[in-house]
Amino acid sequence: MNTRRLLGLDILKEKYRYANDPQFGNMSAQKIPDRWVKTTCGYCSVGCGMLIGVKDGQAVSVRGDEAHPVNAGKLCPKGLSEHYTLRADGRLRQPLLRKNGKLEPVSWSEALDAMVSNFQRVQAKHGREALGVISTGQLLTEEFYALGKLVQLGFRTRNYCGNTTLCMAAAAAGYKRSFGSDGPPGAYEDFETADVIFLIGANIADNHPILCQHVERNKAKHLVVVDPRVSKTAMLANTYLPIAPRTDIALLNGMLHVLIREDLIDHAYIAAHTNGFAELAASVAKYTPEFVAQITTLSPQQIIDAALLFGRAERPFLAWTMGVNHSSQGAETVNAICNLSLVRGKVGLSGASPFSITGQCNAMGTRETGFTSGLPGYRKFESAADRAELAALWNVDPDIIPSARGLAYPDIIEAMVKKQVRALWIIATNPLVSFPNQDLLRQAMGELEFLVVQDGYHPTPTTELAHLVLPAAIWGEKEGTYTNSERRVSKANRAVDPPGQARTDFDIFLLIAGRLGVKDSLFPNWTGPKDAFEEWRRVSAGRLCDYSGITYELLDREGPIQWPYREGDPITVTRLYSDGVFQHPDGKAKLIPIEWLPFPEQPNERFPFVLNTGRTVEHWHTRTKTGRVEILEFMSPKAWLEMNPHDAEKLGLRPHDQVDVVSRRGRVREVELRITAIVGPGQVFLPFHYAEFNSNFLTQSAFDPISREPNFKQSAVRVEKSGVQR
Repeated sequence: MNTRRLLGLDILKEKYRYANDPQFGNMSAQKIPDRWVKTTCGYCSVGCGMLIGVKDGQAVSVRGDEAHPVNAGKLCPKGLSEHYTLRADGRLRQPLLRKNGKLEPVSWSEALDAMVSNFQRVQAKHGREALGVISTGQLLTEEFYALGKLVQLGFRTRNYCGNTTLCMAAAAAGYKRSFGSDGPPGAYEDFETADVIFLIGANIADNHPILCQHVERNKAKHLVVVDPRVSKTAMLANTYLPIAPRTDIALLNGMLHVLIREDLIDHAYIAAHTNGFAELAASVAKYTPEFVAQITTLSPQQIIDAALLFGRAERPFLAWTMGVNHSSQGAETVNAICNLSLVRGKVGLSGASPFSITGQCNAMGTRETGFTSGLPGYRKFESAADRAELAALWNVDPDIIPSARGLAYPDIIEAMVKKQVRALWIIATNPLVSFPNQDLLRQAMGELEFLVVQDGYHPTPTTELAHLVLPAAIWGEKEGTYTNSERRVSKANRAVDPPGQARTDFDIFLLIAGRLGVKDSLFPNWTGPKDAFEEWRRVSAGRLCDYSGITYELLDREGPIQWPYREGDPITVTRLYSDGVFQHPDGKAKLIPIEWLPFPEQPNERFPFVLNTGRTVEHWHTRTKTGRVEILEFMSPKAWLEMNPHDAEKLGLRPHDQVDVVSRRGRVREVELRITAIVGPGQVFLPFHYAEFNSNFLTQSAFDPISREPNFKQSAVRVEKSGVQR
């Protein structure tokens, strides 16, 4: 600070001067752009519309798009500061290749030659599936579609998965089991028209804050929040149910028991549109309110009241997110949620559906097109008819399309430990922070012969281990589409150029295809993302996720559109299964009996606490982007540990003490302690964003056997004052 500033003579008048923007009126002069570019936010799955202000080729401001149906001009802290990520320190500007132990700048030609030659060498020596690929949920739909074809049909490896398996695999698997296909049935409008809203393991106030305005518009609703932690969302509830960790299946079964006992079910709908009711009813006979109370720590009356609220509602809406999905019974919990909606005959109606709130900005896009857990267009690897249909659309031999899924994300890591996967390509994700049981992951990484990391930033914990780092464009620097939680397809537009030699992920994929010799056969005449979108429209035609009527021109003219959308359809809110016809071969949904099981790692005398993990509103995933934004870092610069006052008193701990958190697998050191009744006795909470306080040194290698999603939540830990170890 200079002397004039200290004396009060320099009041930063120029910095804080206001002026008139022709479109938006009075605003900060330094943020008035030459032009505004419409786009869609690149963080979470809510899918907010926004405008990027561009001046002299740089992004100088953002605004919420008031005409966008999702956010009506509102943005969360991350969205309001998203333009800062484009010019943040650490942007990758050129390829880096490890030579003599150090990452050195190289040309794109040398980088691509090194990548393709090393991958081919590994595959020739160890087999095609010695190559693994792990992508993200944050690419554009066109990029996911191109990447899936490149990996599966170009490199011919099935071992391809995404970090969406760390957040949404349970929801996708649960929908497939209950309804016959992935795809959320409902829409955001249901928050506004429901008379009862159940949020289960869904802290939308921190994780999806713009959804709160949809809830708050509904003045007639009764909001029920089911969560072991008194989250910000729980504080908004009419009814808060503080269940014990990972006992939601018991609660859902208990509610179903009461619905059947009180005859609050739709017998005609069950008979016409579902299979398995007799088995389901028998399975929940033992889940009396008294039995469930012993498991959940709720009272029998709380369980009865919750069931009656749901059973008497005309429009009951069930929504969930990571509190359900991050579980070794995640997919089955989704099935238990779907069971409740099905027995009430309340699927696909206004205000009534089981609705998964997706994690990342385009996790839906990769689920539809990505070629990981299924073939594009919600087709099945196992279906010869589906493979033949795609082969005809792509003009390829059906035999090159896999007939079974390859390894899921955690299984790729285990295959690396076993030296079965010997080369790995990581795209736009940072597993050296985000994957559970970091010691095992680091061991796996050490077994690789060649690691390629494609990212917008360097260094990150993952890029620092790479043999080759490819510089990729990020949000705001490329064009394509995202699909949000309610199946709404929105345009993302390029506002500025990528820095240095960085290229869009789409361009990188085509360059690799050229080096591999498959560009002409897999991507004929493709020059840009619109070519991929046009092919995807044809591939999706007639499928549940039908994009065939959506065009770039229509999105630019009319704004975002929900699928399914065929040419000539009205642009309106859409829901799935409102006709009672599901995607199983007989057209009926499955009612699936689910048995509650205790979570894998129970607390004991040595590790007496149950660790819960989650997000804070200021940050995103591993802070690769938000950690470089000054205002977000100022708001939330480091991790903390929440502990109940009763537990803190027993341990002799005080607010702001530095503590270590210890599990059977690792230790997180010198975390600041927050003593609060937000968490119950016997529980602690640690946000997962911070590499320097990485919760995944504590989490376990426990995965849902159906979806392969990690059980990030219930690890047994102890807490020690830092410097005083047992």
